[in-house]
Amino acid sequence: MNKAFVRESDGDGDDEDGVPAPAPLPPGLKNYITAVGYRRLLDERRTLIEVERPEVVRTVSWAASNGDRSENGDYIYGKRRLREIDRRVRFLTKRLDVAEVVDPSRQENRDQVFFGATVYLLRNDEHEETITIVGIDEVDTARAQVSWISPIARALLKARIGDRVSLRTPGGVDEIEILDVQYPERGSG
Repeated sequence: MNKAFVRESDGDGDDEDGVPAPAPLPPGLKNYITAVGYRRLLDERRTLIEVERPEVVRTVSWAASNGDRSENGDYIYGKRRLREIDRRVRFLTKRLDVAEVVDPSRQENRDQVFFGATVYLLRNDEHEETITIVGIDEVDTARAQVSWISPIARALLKARIGDRVSLRTPGGVDEIEILDVQYPERGSG
């Protein structure tokens, strides 16, 4: 039978609403995360479970009591939103279960780039940048926070102040000089 006439998953990682599943952790890698990132994920899960889900359940229950569910937008949207919330809660629970919290403020080699470092760098002897190396679930490009498995972080890891490293990009090879490395002060996480 044609797949268009049956509601089956083709196993491509998308759910029934066509929403792609969150990327799994790369095999063999640990889920390093800062204490701040860990708390953020815990807070998100708690909010979903204690605030958002009960509100949506009330809406769905109210919508279901109105009769015909086939054309009831509140019911249909509410059921979809419940699936999204439950999926996100499962994802967060799995990620939190395997998370390994790292406290960058305890780093002894403070002139070397490791997880949690804020790196001040000069790219191609032209412009300065600042990035912070964080966990996979903490990436925020607007705040210049990159995953520790990103290409730039991998190029920088274990380098020291004054070192030059090469980063292969789609536009060619960038030469990066490490100007400074900073870690949070102890007790600030």
